[in-house]
Amino acid sequence: MRAALGRQKVFISEKVVRRLMKQEHLSAVTTRRRRYGSYAGAIGPAPDNLINRDFQAAAPNEKWLTDISEFQIPTGKVYLLPVIDCFDGLVISWSIGTRQDAELVNTMLDAAIEAMGNSNSRPVVHSDRGAHYRWPGWLTRIREANLIRSMSRKGCSPDNAGAKASLDG
Repeated sequence: MRAALGRQKVFISEKVVRRLMKQEHLSAVTTRRRRYGSYAGAIGPAPDNLINRDFQAAAPNEKWLTDISEFQIPTGKVYLLPVIDCFDGLVISWSIGTRQDAELVNTMLDAAIEAMGNSNSRPVVHSDRGAHYRWPGWLTRIREANLIRSMSRKGCSPDNAGAKASLDG
């Protein structure tokens, strides 16, 4: 309002403009910044929850957990994506970046597949229902490596608690 008055060569203080707007029951139109959410709607059918909160494995490369953790640092946000083996809780691979994008998740999965080597293992890769775990590049890599997908139920964070607990120490 004050800027519009200034363009018409009417100069008054911001306080006066606010008082007059209040008297006339006028309010400024503001937009709220939306928080980032990875949910992109129904991308495709999600696989069943094969882990069912059983975060124990009898052998290496039987069950893998993955999740994105966000850290605030002085220069902004950083995202960490590990792949954790349920057998011993070791991090098989990880990637870190400033954006949650396809490159971040694909880099992490490629490194995990490479770390598995020529093993005949077919680990169950368990994640939440974030869009990054449903992107075509991710699905292609999972299929080509002959891995098995598993996803938590929507809005049920305990289903992926094993990944979070491993990161929290």
